[in-house]
Amino acid sequence: MTDKTITLAEDLTITRMGYGAMQLAGPGVFGPPKDRDQAIAVLRAAVELGVTHIDTSDFYGPTVVNELIKEALHPYPADLHLVTKVGARRGDDASWIPALEPAELKAQVHENLDHLGLDVLDVVNLRTEYHDGGSEDSIAESFTALAELQQEGLIRRLGLSGVTITQIREAQTIAPVVTVQNLYNLVQRADDAVVDFCAAENIAFASFFPLGGFSPLQSETLAKVATRLHATPQQVALAWLLQRSATSIVIPGTSSVAHLRENVAAADLVLPDDAITELNSIGA
Repeated sequence: MTDKTITLAEDLTITRMGYGAMQLAGPGVFGPPKDRDQAIAVLRAAVELGVTHIDTSDFYGPTVVNELIKEALHPYPADLHLVTKVGARRGDDASWIPALEPAELKAQVHENLDHLGLDVLDVVNLRTEYHDGGSEDSIAESFTALAELQQEGLIRRLGLSGVTITQIREAQTIAPVVTVQNLYNLVQRADDAVVDFCAAENIAFASFFPLGGFSPLQSETLAKVATRLHATPQQVALAWLLQRSATSIVIPGTSSVAHLRENVAAADLVLPDDAITELNSIGA
C-alpha cells in the first residue's frame, strides 16, 4: 500500500493527501466565496478526515482564504501544517502581479502571519515568475530573503513553486528545500524529470492542478480505468500521482464537502500495474 504520510524533516511529517484551499475564494480566485459557511465546513471537514497539510496563500482572494482558514481552524491542531506561498500580489482587476523583490517578499510573509494568526509559518514556498517549461532565471536574491526570515524564526521550512531543477539546485545552496510545487498531472507531464529529482533529494513534489485545474482532466482511458476499479476518474488521477514517486503529494482543491471526501478517499486506492501502464499512455 502507498505510504499515506511523508517525513520531510525531523519536525515535519504530513499526509501525502493534502488540501488546496485556493478554490475557497470567489471566481478567478478573487473576492469572497459564494457560500462562506460551506467554505468553513470544507476546511473543518478536511481536518476531521485526517488531512494534516493545507496549501494556501495570502494572494488567494486576496487575504480571503487565509482569513477563512483562521476563522475555521484557529487555534490550529498541533499536527496541522499550513503551507503558504509568496511572490505575487493581485491587481484590482484580479490580475496576478509578480512581487519578488526582497522587501516585497518580507512584507508578504508578515501579512500571511497576520491573516493566519500565527507567530511562525510552517512552510513558505517562493512562487517564481513561472512560464511554460519553466525558467532558468536566478532565484537567489528572492530565496535568500526568505532564508533570512527563516533565520529570524518567522519561517520553519522553505519550498519553491514553478521551478526547474537548476533553480532547485541554486536554492539548495542557500537553504534546505523541503517541497516543490509545480504544474503536473496525468496529462501535463513536462516535469517528469523534476518529479524524479525531488524523489532522489527527499523533497516533496506537490502537484498543483492535479486534476487539470479549471479545465478538468478528461480522457477515455482514464474513464475506463476508473470504471474498472469502481472509482471516479478524479480518484484515479490522484492515486496515480501518489504512486508516481515516493515523495509525491497532492493538494486537490474543492469547495464541496462531498468532493473533498471523494478526494481524500483516493489515498486508499491502489492502482494495479496494468492500470498504471494504461494511464501512463495518456501523457506519452
